[in-house]
Amino acid sequence: MAKSLVIVESPAKAKTINKYLGNDYIVEASLGHIMDLPKNDIGVELLKRTFEPTLIVSPGKEKIVERLQKLAAKADMVYLAPDPDREGEAIAAHLAIQLLPMVKDKSKLRRVTFNEITQKAVKAAFLQARDVDENLVDAQQTRRVLDRLVGYQISPLLWDKVRRGLSAGRVQTVALRLIVERESEINAFVPVEYWTISANLEPAPGQTFTAKFTGIDGEPARVSNGLDKDGKEQFLSGALPNGDITASVVAQLNQARWSVASVERKERKRNPTGPYTTSKLQQDASGRLGFNVRRTMGVAQRLYEGVEIGADGTVGLITYMRTDSTRVSEDAITEARDYVQKELGNPYLPAKPIDYKGKKDAQDAHEAIRPTHVEYTPDSIKQYLSEEQYRLYDMIWRKFVSSQMMPAVFDQTVVEVAAKADRSYEFRITGSIQKFDGFLAIWQTASEDTILPEMTNGQSLSILGIDSEQKATEPPPRYNEASLVKVLEEQGIGRPSTYASIINTIQDRDYVKKIQGKFVPTEIGTVVTGLLVKNFPYIFNPQYTARLEGELDSVEEGTERWTDLLNGFYDHFEKELVVASDEMEDVKRREERTDEICDKCGSPLILKWGKFGSFYACSSFSKAKPVSVAASSWKKDPKAIVKKITNSFSYPMTVKPFVSDIHEHAIRVESAKELSVAVTDAAKRSKKIIVEPVSCDFTKENFAAKPDLTAPGHDAEAEEEFCDNCGRVMVLKNGPWGPFMSCPGYSDDPPCKTIRKLTQKVQQKPPVELEEACPKCGKPLLLRNGSYGEFISCSGYPKCKYVKQELLEVPCPKCGGDIAVRKTKRGDTFYGCTKYPKCDFASNIKLVNEPCPRGNSTYLLELVNAEGTFLVCPHNHEGLPKKRVKKGAPEEPAPEITCDYKKKIAGPPPIPIPMVEAPGQAVGSVA
Repeated sequence: MAKSLVIVESPAKAKTINKYLGNDYIVEASLGHIMDLPKNDIGVELLKRTFEPTLIVSPGKEKIVERLQKLAAKADMVYLAPDPDREGEAIAAHLAIQLLPMVKDKSKLRRVTFNEITQKAVKAAFLQARDVDENLVDAQQTRRVLDRLVGYQISPLLWDKVRRGLSAGRVQTVALRLIVERESEINAFVPVEYWTISANLEPAPGQTFTAKFTGIDGEPARVSNGLDKDGKEQFLSGALPNGDITASVVAQLNQARWSVASVERKERKRNPTGPYTTSKLQQDASGRLGFNVRRTMGVAQRLYEGVEIGADGTVGLITYMRTDSTRVSEDAITEARDYVQKELGNPYLPAKPIDYKGKKDAQDAHEAIRPTHVEYTPDSIKQYLSEEQYRLYDMIWRKFVSSQMMPAVFDQTVVEVAAKADRSYEFRITGSIQKFDGFLAIWQTASEDTILPEMTNGQSLSILGIDSEQKATEPPPRYNEASLVKVLEEQGIGRPSTYASIINTIQDRDYVKKIQGKFVPTEIGTVVTGLLVKNFPYIFNPQYTARLEGELDSVEEGTERWTDLLNGFYDHFEKELVVASDEMEDVKRREERTDEICDKCGSPLILKWGKFGSFYACSSFSKAKPVSVAASSWKKDPKAIVKKITNSFSYPMTVKPFVSDIHEHAIRVESAKELSVAVTDAAKRSKKIIVEPVSCDFTKENFAAKPDLTAPGHDAEAEEEFCDNCGRVMVLKNGPWGPFMSCPGYSDDPPCKTIRKLTQKVQQKPPVELEEACPKCGKPLLLRNGSYGEFISCSGYPKCKYVKQELLEVPCPKCGGDIAVRKTKRGDTFYGCTKYPKCDFASNIKLVNEPCPRGNSTYLLELVNAEGTFLVCPHNHEGLPKKRVKKGAPEEPAPEITCDYKKKIAGPPPIPIPMVEAPGQAVGSVA
């Protein structure tokens, strides 16, 4: 009997849905997108302005597509069930393209969506199966084409003008612009001095409180704090401008009569807020849990797709986590209200459900993020969840339930204090006492209570002390993940589903670094942003980017054609692209004179641009090739040779006579006369003379333009990376192409095959000078950072190329040189001759300076395996691991010498014993 085929995105989701549908359905995973634009071509038709994309099966997805086609050919019905958003709709459309030839009847291909993965929601979705929504597909396709046009047409400009490998993104560049502009604000910030005064007062013995200075004679005390973005003057309230004025006020206060001017009591309510949207979830997870955006979305994805809950099996615990709507279903509201009434009682339950209004332009396709079943309280299922799953679920559950509860009520007291001397000086203190916890019974926050003594109008007060404090305004803070998401949402840049990828991309491209949790633009990020904003002012304008998001929503709603949107965009983009191609600054050739002086020759330094950013180079450096002069040619026509030399380079220059291929003392010359004298003199004792320009090769890195990676807190910020799909901590692995980050669930059932390639580090830590001297030239050694980690080399590089190596006490068996400990690109250790490439000896097994007792070798090999540690003769071919022979290589001849010497010197390495947490006892604690 044929079955129905259901296709979802992830194996975890497939496992959960399969449980709900039963044996009449086969549930398979597409593992994300199966089709995309080609990588080696722009893949968008531009000549006729149709913008039609050329879609191909994504590399690596061929076998998945082939398997799905075979299953679809045998199935009664095919249900396309990727996530309920634009990306999911596009995946469904691409699946339909690939499977329709197998199914042949379009009516057998149906689209189903569910906002929550519960038995009720899944079965209801199959009763409401529909066709693929072409408007949603067009909206996703339009975004993909927009990003491809920007990336593939601007990136080559950056390669040509700045550095190969750089790229631009339509939305990511705008987000980067916000970070760079904030950094510019910080660098340009001028602090404003101000002073504050506080008074410690006593209304009755044993009762004290501290009041803050607010004004004089009814006029508020304030200090001008410049202009805001709209040009309006800003003020610091309760402040005085300088120390002299503050000292005179304090002097009067010490002589003043203090009393209570007024006491005002009023009731204040604090209302609950609505359930989570994606951006609010990301912001709260950052502030309350310390989760970055990637971790938040990965953990939420796993909670949405399903978690094993004891006898209940796999359960989807939350609704779909990519939404900017605050709407909630009536059934869910009823569940929350029933829980509140049952557990807390009627005083906590509003008379009618609370309806939260979303943003005006919010997409309302999905509900807010909420628990699928309120009955699954966080503590009741804690044993089935990982720590991060529990903490995030707990926050989502509490946020939703508390959103349908009564406000918290506080008694607030405001006390105005008067100090009368030559004038009347005013102070204020505010106290607050919680009368009713309301929604705070579920949504736990820090206590807000500030209890004040009982006071009445006109009551005298005793002064215990007056404190004045000098302060200065601080620059605007750098963005962290939460504040960046907040500003992106406020300005309408991107959508909830894109925030995580925006933040990941700007970090992966090395455009920003995270220092103490804050985003700091790198030098390359600042340079790229400056070039793009200057040459593409319209395309990378935040307001225009936000307007495009609104137009994409119109495409989704069917009120605007996707080709009209792209035509409007490309009109602006094409013009700016033409201008940028001609006028964009060539940073590679940028040279700026500076006030810095060369450490070697005293010449001015020039600021130049290199592979890893800006650096200082000596202005006396010359690329001109030296001129060789034969003594016989000089005697024939010295004037012609002088002309040849001066045409090649200018003065000053050096003359080097060579005797037996060793040059004598070089002579520096400053003019044609000095040059003639020097060459004539050299020609008397040498047949070969070299004349070359005076050149200084001194360089140093421009660390001032780069984030300080040695700053306190930077090392601590090497935070864990979390899987985008399941939220688990990614692990570092080595592959054929070097190290990469991998999800630990790569081999699980179902697998989570998330990986991320590691990008090259552009920002290097500055070298550290050591007390040890170079054995070759005597200059100090430096501890540097390289592609393979830290290493020690001479500070005189490139003239002195000494690199300190860890040497074995064994001479090279081939040439008698030194054997050094080395590492491959994958991080594996091997032992090779220091005279490479002249000597190619290398061994994967450590050499020991001990002869074979049988006399067959001057050294032994230290072999470590599961059986223990052995000393083995290198001629013991049976006792050593077999060498892998490359395909097509000729067979090696039988060895001339064989030896069976093998001696065990240590037992097998100890097996690590896993720490098991005993009931009621933390791991590592002492009973």
